[in-house]
Amino acid sequence: MKNKKTLNYTGLILILIFTACSTPYLGRSTENRKMPANYNSSKDTVNTAKIKWKDYFTDPYLAALIDSALKNNQELNIFLQEINISRNEIRARKGAYLPFVGGGGAASIEKVGRYTSQGASDASTEIMPGKKTPDPLPNYYLGLSASWEVDIWKKLRNAKKSAIHRYISSIEGKNFMVTQLIAEISNAYYELMALDNQLEILKQNIEIQQNALEIVRYEKIAAKVTELAVRKFEAEVLKNKSHQFYIMQQITVTENRLNFLIGRFPQPVLRNSANFTNLIPDSIHAGIPSDMLQNRPDIKQAEQLLAASKIDVKVAKAQFYPSLMIFAGVGYQGFNPQYLISPQSLIYTLAGELVTPLINRNAIKASFYSANSRQIQAVYNYERTVLGAYIEVANQLSNIGNLEKSYALKKSQVQALTESIDISITLFKAARADYMEVLLTQRDALESKFELIETKRQQMNAKVNIYKALGGGWN
Repeated sequence: MKNKKTLNYTGLILILIFTACSTPYLGRSTENRKMPANYNSSKDTVNTAKIKWKDYFTDPYLAALIDSALKNNQELNIFLQEINISRNEIRARKGAYLPFVGGGGAASIEKVGRYTSQGASDASTEIMPGKKTPDPLPNYYLGLSASWEVDIWKKLRNAKKSAIHRYISSIEGKNFMVTQLIAEISNAYYELMALDNQLEILKQNIEIQQNALEIVRYEKIAAKVTELAVRKFEAEVLKNKSHQFYIMQQITVTENRLNFLIGRFPQPVLRNSANFTNLIPDSIHAGIPSDMLQNRPDIKQAEQLLAASKIDVKVAKAQFYPSLMIFAGVGYQGFNPQYLISPQSLIYTLAGELVTPLINRNAIKASFYSANSRQIQAVYNYERTVLGAYIEVANQLSNIGNLEKSYALKKSQVQALTESIDISITLFKAARADYMEVLLTQRDALESKFELIETKRQQMNAKVNIYKALGGGWN
């Protein structure tokens, strides 16, 4: 009764979650909230998660990386073997409620004492007319034997059903891993493109600073600035040249992380980073919240495990009931091989056995209580998975809109600071600005460009993460 109340309570929680999710834009009021510009509600029934990953990630270099990873990733291949193990478990459960038939033969020889009841009887008995019983006595056997547990309470068939649900859950687990793998590769790929752009911006900035350094040196010759200004500009150039190697190391690490996910040894990763800042995330069709139950593999996996745990309770409960076993055998037995295959040597047996546990059923009770606890665990796990998916999608939709606004503002900031570099140098030449103003302007411009690239990377990561959050990528 306690377990039933617990399940009813958890079911009520699920109903409340789905009710909250049933309003547009994942249950949030749209009156005081603006949708992201790339969120398309008019086609909300066309869920982005239903788009195949090859149609969603159209970059040919990225598509090639993902395709290679789906074939060679070691972790994914390990999980595929788990699916085979689950499939074999179904075969084993199916065989459990079918008759077990075995065949075999045996040969033995027996010597009994003369002054025993059997020995005295053998000594006075003719095994055939005119022929005494051999001493020692050989024995030969050839036949078939069978045993079958009659599945009265559906214990064995339910065990098979449970194995089927766990097999399906392993497939969904594989699909979830594929989604995670595609997302991880895509995020690393966009990070690599962002690093390439940061390195290119740094090189351009170093060139600008070197030109400024030459101007400062001429200004020093003209006695307009001191040696301090020259040293400050030199230090800034050297700092940025040093930072190049830090970015280059990050590129190497990111490339090797991609190589590891793809299942290959370190090598350059092909990509086209030139148009990174011009990439525009696709429009997102989040669909209705209940679509997550159909699209997200982790939710479907949790659902299958919940179904399996429910059946496991029935299997554990059936252990309390009697078990009916039927045994049968047929064959030939004789003391001499030449008499083995004959009607007189034919033997057979048929027996039934009904056994029920009566005393010390603690082990069965413990198994039943554990099955109930695992079922409640599965309910909580299902609730947690659904709730986590809901929050993840809500966060990513909000993130997409905020990043879009942030990128637009940062782009204007970069443009303003880039123009201010030329203005500061012009003012410096006219002695209307000191060298520190030029340095600070260059630093601010460089930082703003780096931040712009980082925001673009976050935008592309948001594109990947919302696709993953909605359950796409495995189809």
